[in-house]
Amino acid sequence: MLTVEEALEQILVRVSRLGPERADLLACLGRVLAEPVVASSDIPPWPNSSMDGFALNSGDTLRATPDHPAELRVAGTVPAGAVAAHQIRPGEACRIFTGAPLPQGTDSVIPQEEVDVLTGHIRVSRPVAPGEFVRPLGEDIKAGERVLEAGHVIGPAEVGLLATLGRSRALVFRRPRVAILSTGDEVVDLGGQLAPGKIRNSNTYALMAQVVEAGGDPINVGVAPDRRDAIEERLRWGLSADALISSAGVSVGEYDLVRDSLGQLGAELHLWQVSMRPGKPITFGSAGGCPIFGLPGNPVSAMVTFELFVRPAIRKMAGHLSLHRPTVRARALSPIPNPGHRRAYLRVSVTADARGYAVRLTGNQGSAVLTSMVAADGLAVVPPDTTVPQEGEVQVLLLKPPASQNGAA
Repeated sequence: MLTVEEALEQILVRVSRLGPERADLLACLGRVLAEPVVASSDIPPWPNSSMDGFALNSGDTLRATPDHPAELRVAGTVPAGAVAAHQIRPGEACRIFTGAPLPQGTDSVIPQEEVDVLTGHIRVSRPVAPGEFVRPLGEDIKAGERVLEAGHVIGPAEVGLLATLGRSRALVFRRPRVAILSTGDEVVDLGGQLAPGKIRNSNTYALMAQVVEAGGDPINVGVAPDRRDAIEERLRWGLSADALISSAGVSVGEYDLVRDSLGQLGAELHLWQVSMRPGKPITFGSAGGCPIFGLPGNPVSAMVTFELFVRPAIRKMAGHLSLHRPTVRARALSPIPNPGHRRAYLRVSVTADARGYAVRLTGNQGSAVLTSMVAADGLAVVPPDTTVPQEGEVQVLLLKPPASQNGAA
């Protein structure tokens, strides 16, 4: 059996980044830029006021004091979205609002609460420095500046920045279309009748959610019974996607038909079985450039193997440079045993306090116990035949941001 690292290396070397497409601005959220973004203009495009107040020439206030204030005639008003009707002359000021362009003849703004307003005049009781409360031309962005590089992930701030630059679309890498198949005579899809001996189809929906979270677009190709013809038909549908995931049917049982069915469809199998638990029986292959992942049927095993092998592949296809979940060192709040001969990925809750990260098992670690996956913030990576003692250190793959205790971040 391969190690997790060996298996992941074999997968990633056979997965390629998808091509780019131009997408509407909101559809770019969470996606990866395929080209640099260069500003075509200065932002802001003109000096403007950062306060509601009065625009003036700072030279008119050089000698202003509370006892001898400078008195300036108010020669107009300029709200945001408008420009001053005329140039402001020495000895004059202009009522101005936040965001409005500075009128010609002025170089600073004094906030309205710092002046005495008279009929047609204001009194300024202190010197106003040049540029005070003024956002200068190009303060944020200069024309010709590269503001975002290719490979940058677009978040809400980047959406706002692109909109500021007048970009309604951006060139981003395509989201992988990932087909998902569940197999098994015992599996009943949602809406079906749950007869004795049957179980509901959870794998398809959990895996679809994981695909979305990883940055892909899931395609549900349904549930196939344990018949080779039915499995081959569904797999053939799935091979039209950018990647294909099946769950169950990849072990060595009489009804584990997925590997043979993939072979019948001309798929090349690159690996089978990884030294880990849960999730030893995993198949990876390819057909016509489409990566194929055969995951175990137990719900937790399917989700854990997705995290370790499928998620990094999807992120690489989507153009991400960071492929893996963060890992931390944490102390065990109670013993974490791994009596088996394979490396274990055990579900743990994670907290952060003044001493760092701390973890404890979420409960029953059975590969069909989905509630312990719900409670998990991470996976503790425990070597074979090892028990991490209380207060011992363990590596943890973080699935969620840890909860904080005692005000720690």
